[in-house]
Amino acid sequence: MEEGIKVKPKLSPSKARLLRIRQLAKRKKPNFIRIDAWRFKRVQGSWRKPRGLDNKIRLEIKGYPPKVKIGYRAPKLVRGVHPSGFKEVIVHSPEELEGLNPRVYAVRIAASVGLRKRLTIIRRATELGLVVLNPGKRALEAIKEGE
Repeated sequence: MEEGIKVKPKLSPSKARLLRIRQLAKRKKPNFIRIDAWRFKRVQGSWRKPRGLDNKIRLEIKGYPPKVKIGYRAPKLVRGVHPSGFKEVIVHSPEELEGLNPRVYAVRIAASVGLRKRLTIIRRATELGLVVLNPGKRALEAIKEGE
């Protein structure tokens, strides 16, 4: 099993176009930072809506970071879709793979799943032709050793 996505999703031309639009828009989207994130380490990496009376971000004053607005949002049809075009499904057991269309869905294994069950999920997903987005380094090594 190689890393990377081999199977391509079945996308309509309009969905493929919207995915490209989302990708281009994401490049232009700024990193929204909280007020005083440049001063205090404790507020870095988080976003809180600016509510203060004199808050410069809320007032959108020049020279301050941009405010989160609805215009930065992705098109509705491609919201929550993986960049490859697949819809993601979080899986906890091999039984959850049954009935998934490999041209529409890609599998993401839950973080709480251990190595043994992860291996069974990966094997079953490859049998069904599903793409596993996060197989894990240890799981890939174990599969190579088993071959």
